[in-house]
Amino acid sequence: MEPGKPDHGAHRTEAAEAVRRPVFDATITPHRSLGANGFRIVMTLVCLASVVSSVPFVVLGAWPVAGFFGLDVLALFIAFHVNFRHARAFERIVVTPLDVLLRKVSHHGREAVWHFNPAWTKLERQEDEDYGLLALNLVSRGRRVAVASALSPGERAGFADALGAALARARRGPDFAAGE
Repeated sequence: MEPGKPDHGAHRTEAAEAVRRPVFDATITPHRSLGANGFRIVMTLVCLASVVSSVPFVVLGAWPVAGFFGLDVLALFIAFHVNFRHARAFERIVVTPLDVLLRKVSHHGREAVWHFNPAWTKLERQEDEDYGLLALNLVSRGRRVAVASALSPGERAGFADALGAALARARRGPDFAAGE
């Protein structure tokens, strides 16, 4: 590069980076009220209660009842296992000036990916007067995909506002003056 002449290659690189830089990036996971430590505590208490409750039956000679107490513990363990497995599901939404990426991964690990053009993408809200925002869909060119289904109506409304603002910002394009 000669002194005093602008470096147009650097501007192209900055522009390419600005177009790819996310305007919005969110990962939504299902809420679980009981963590791993809480699970251990609950299972320990249930096992202790089961053992203490089954001792009198074993002493009286009704030992098969103790097995049914064990089945209750096993059923509870399986229910928690299924619950924790479902917690592996997530949705990721990334909005750039060129693309809206929606990636959904089920609890089985199956992945579904959608790409939308931000210029043609809108949010469709299904609201109820009493319950709030019941459903939120990304709609573009005849495709409709539900998003944020793991959120409560209040959380979904906040998410919809943030995503709507990000889509509007993406439609305006990157702000080169602000260094974005």
